[in-house]
Formats: sequence, C-alpha cells, structure tokens
Amino acid sequence: MRTVLNILNFVLGGFFTTLAWLLATLVSIILIFTLPLTRSCWEITRLSFIPFGNEAVHVDELYPEKKNALLSGGGTLLNILWFVFFGWWLCLSHIAAGIVQCCTIIGIPVGIANFKLAAIALWPVGRRVVSVELAKQVREANAARNIKNGQFR
Repeated sequence: MRTVLNILNFVLGGFFTTLAWLLATLVSIILIFTLPLTRSCWEITRLSFIPFGNEAVHVDELYPEKKNALLSGGGTLLNILWFVFFGWWLCLSHIAAGIVQCCTIIGIPVGIANFKLAAIALWPVGRRVVSVELAKQVREANAARNIKNGQFR
C-alpha cells in the first residue's frame, strides 16, 4: 500500500515538491553561510519523494543520550535562516500541492501527507528521516525512559 501511495504522490504533484526541495538543497550548498542547512534539506527531500513509510524525527528524540550543542543553541538561528531563505516558499508549495491533491478523492491521503510536510518545511533543522517502524520504537523507548525517570507524573 505504501508503494501505491508513494507512486500516487509522485504523479499528483510530489515530483514538483521534490524538485523544489532539490533546488533548496543546491542553493544551500552554493550559499556558504547556509551550508549547515544542507543536511536537513536533503533529509526532507527524501521524505518529500517517499512520504509513506518514512517519518521525520528530531535528533533529540533519536539520540536522547547525546544532546547536540549546535541544535540546542544554534538550531533556532539555523531554523530562522531556513525560514527566511527556503521555509516559507517550500511550505506554500506543499500547501498548494496538498490542496490540489485533496480536490480529488483518490489524492486525499497524499494531500494530508503534503500538509504534514508543510509543517516540517518551516523548521526542518535537526530532523532525520527514518522508517515509521523505527520512529515508533524510538518514541516508545523515550516514553518508557521518561516514565522510569518519573517525568510523566
């Protein structure tokens, strides 16, 4: 089913949003001061190409034992740079694709995936694309760790 939905996404506009992410990746490489954004850009490009079966997870969720200093302090600054240069137009492209896809009954699941990508497009720094199964395992392990430490009382 994921394969069918991924193909449907590609045919119904996912190709264009993926091209937009590739363009943003190339621009982030060319502009030296946006080079730290390239990793996040590439990760979300993969998610835009194959949204079903993958999920974006923040690195703090993925690796809770080692907090990334760059993402704690500089991550906000990088996300603001991202928003100014790339985030707003990528978000709008996903919203437009989602609206067009939701106009057809068969495209509704793909449109919903594009709306989720629109939210990620605004603040992608520090996210990694992993399988849905791994994301579920990570969240369950983090929840168990938080319960054990008494953080959910």
